[in-house]
Amino acid sequence: MAFGDDPSDQGLREGWRAFCRQLEAAGEQAFKDYNPANPLQRADAFRFLTQNLGQAFDFALETRDTRYPAIHRFCTPYCKLGGDAADFTYQQAWIDGESVYRISGNRGSARFFNITVQGERPACQPGTDIPSLHDPFGDIPEANIFGHQLQCAWDGSFELYIGGPERAGNWLPTTAKSRKLFIRNGFDRWDELPATISIERVDMDSPRPLPTPETLVEAMGWAGNFLESMMRDWPDHSYHHSPAVDPDHVNAFPGTAANEDSDRKRGRLAASLCWELAADEALIVEFDQHSGFWMMASMGAFFTSMDYLYRPVSHTPARTAMGADGVVRLVLCAQDPGLHNWVDTQGFTRGNLIYRNLLSTENAEFRTRLVKTAELDAVLPADTPRVTAEQRRQQLWTRFNAIRRRYAM
Repeated sequence: MAFGDDPSDQGLREGWRAFCRQLEAAGEQAFKDYNPANPLQRADAFRFLTQNLGQAFDFALETRDTRYPAIHRFCTPYCKLGGDAADFTYQQAWIDGESVYRISGNRGSARFFNITVQGERPACQPGTDIPSLHDPFGDIPEANIFGHQLQCAWDGSFELYIGGPERAGNWLPTTAKSRKLFIRNGFDRWDELPATISIERVDMDSPRPLPTPETLVEAMGWAGNFLESMMRDWPDHSYHHSPAVDPDHVNAFPGTAANEDSDRKRGRLAASLCWELAADEALIVEFDQHSGFWMMASMGAFFTSMDYLYRPVSHTPARTAMGADGVVRLVLCAQDPGLHNWVDTQGFTRGNLIYRNLLSTENAEFRTRLVKTAELDAVLPADTPRVTAEQRRQQLWTRFNAIRRRYAM
């Protein structure tokens, strides 16, 4: 048996070759101007590509059939995508507007939990000429439910129905344009656990059909477009189209924070700072503590979370220490300065710092100051919380163990 013995051979080979050409083109984006020309960040670009190469066909093929839905965890400590935050977990499930689905499981204890029905993905965002972000993003939120709105049993167990006629209890509507569920857990304390859930179509009565050659060729096209557009859109899409991101004025937050209707459905307000630091520099970021659930996390050039499994690259209220003035002070730099609220840049020279305020529209007022790392002790308040080498070691072990619990690693 050889090539050409089956009528589908030619289509499969052409589809695969086209996918490989797109993969090659995607790799060329590693050298874009927005990615600093240093060894660590050039390597990180290819790591971003290879991580998502590993899940491209999970999106495009394995979970794609909406009649046989599956919940796919598309961001982990070993796979980053889409401006992922270090203290979120992200999952999605492809759905349609005709079927009825049931999600069941346990709410968990994460401070933030949200399930959103996502609708169409238009060529441009409604009312603008801004092109939509690459698939599977860019779709429009239609309906959502937060963790505090779920009706749960005493042990946290629940069922949530998606689509079909309105029903009592936990239910989310769909429309003819509904296409996926977007599921997020957001964590504050290290002891919080994510929701554990599964999904099925309620009237499923037969096994999932095996993929045909036509299905595979279509999946190859989807996966190739995903990888090529992913490498093209990050960080360019945010840099060119988001008023809350200003790459031309580094080390300061723009005056505008994202607070569109779609963000309200997702339950967040976001602001972004583009940082650029030399090896001997540190950036001090300050804002007044407030009662909201905020997150601050550092990302690389492609808007992917930094190494949150091993490094202190993110902070939340429960894990942040303050002095007597009630001001949150975070310090970004490459070397450990012995400060409690250190944000490790992991040796990168440029990246992005993302602030998220969840379940609130209150925007913080940020103050930033660029200093030499050697000057930190002189410019920070005397009561700025500090840590010993042993305390840092314990911090890192606590982080490591908590992240492993979140992902059942």
